[in-house]
Amino acid sequence: MEFGAEVSITYVMGGLARDYGPEGESPYSGDLEGLALHWLEVAEATRMPFDPRLWTEGPIASTYPACLALRAAAEQRGDRAYLRALREGLMCFRRKLDTREALVEEARRAGLDVPRFRIALDSHGTVEEFGNDLERTCTVPDGAPEDKIVDAGDGRKRVTFPTIELMGEDGRAHWVFGYSPYEDLRDAALAAGASPLGEDAPTVLDALKRFGRLATAEVEAVCNLPEPKAAAELWAMAAEWRVKPLRVLTGHLWEVA
Repeated sequence: MEFGAEVSITYVMGGLARDYGPEGESPYSGDLEGLALHWLEVAEATRMPFDPRLWTEGPIASTYPACLALRAAAEQRGDRAYLRALREGLMCFRRKLDTREALVEEARRAGLDVPRFRIALDSHGTVEEFGNDLERTCTVPDGAPEDKIVDAGDGRKRVTFPTIELMGEDGRAHWVFGYSPYEDLRDAALAAGASPLGEDAPTVLDALKRFGRLATAEVEAVCNLPEPKAAAELWAMAAEWRVKPLRVLTGHLWEVA
């Protein structure tokens, strides 16, 4: 919102876990209770809604199918919408998104061209692109803090997720490792040469119309509002039937009514 087209985003899929079963290499493989607790901690830190019953009612076996599907969505420039659909589907609505047909259905929900998505999902090129992503996340840059480097399995190391690399026109990389405040991301963008647009923050309703669905914390960030004011505005508009809250176990998502 602050930088507009000054900053373009390319998603790199790191594949959190090839196998969540007992023989997998993830620290949480075979430990579904540990996974639920881990993501509850992430939800608490980020203040994003989450339903941990994902890991008790129908846990996914691997994150790799979803990563491949996002690469397929990128073929029609639908990766941003599709990534959001995957995140909400898994973390908020407990959809078991680790099979081909489930991922195809999510592409339909995200408004993608489904036949085209199926072709891309079956493409060897999509597999190669995901493989390149995995290699990129395991190429640890010089200067990465030791506490931001984790075990990727197979004796390899990778940067922690999320990690953001902002590349300026001069070819210099400016890194932000792990969960960080927006100010760190902003400073890296400025260092890379991006210029803020200087526009006013959108209203809450305009933000929801633009993005389709937002959590309360996202409304605060996008609209530059303190937490109490953002929540008050959202509930006031809900009382007037202008916006609709979607209850998730640890919070709400909001959309235009």
